[in-house]
Amino acid sequence: MPPGARRYDPQRRQRIIDAAIRVVGAKGIAGLSHRSVAAEADVPLGSTTYHFTTLNDLLVAALRQANEGFAQAVADSPALADPDADLAAALAGLLGEFLGADRGRAELEYELYLAALRRPALRPVAAQWCETVSAALAPRTDPVTARALVAVMDGISLQVLLTDAPYDEPYAREVLARVLRSA
Repeated sequence: MPPGARRYDPQRRQRIIDAAIRVVGAKGIAGLSHRSVAAEADVPLGSTTYHFTTLNDLLVAALRQANEGFAQAVADSPALADPDADLAAALAGLLGEFLGADRGRAELEYELYLAALRRPALRPVAAQWCETVSAALAPRTDPVTARALVAVMDGISLQVLLTDAPYDEPYAREVLARVLRSA
């Protein structure tokens, strides 16, 4: 390649986001820097600042990507399409899959999610996740109950992650069912 020529690398931005998620997973948000991400992604430092001017820009992209998994699982759940399906059981099962599949990944997602407490730039992304999951649930219930279900699932997830307690699916199913019955 001639000096000064740019290598065409359409996946570089995505590799940087993936690297940021790995860095946060290994070192926490405090370990995130353009330099640490560039090293993890094996790209020049200038590439990270080209695609993400600030660390908050990079965290927003990482949080958006991290949030996609559970929201998509809820949206794709057959229980949402079937009005006769036990919604509480389906949501408790999805929550169990989320927390049980890869606890490290769940911890990472919540670390990014909770970073919005100190980083206002992340708040719209965190709010968008809540709205996306609520909107997916709303056809099976009303919007207020959908938001309450999201809040309960958040609370249960945080309790499991923060206390190292095992996930109790029957408990989650019962609590979610109570929210649905009170609607």
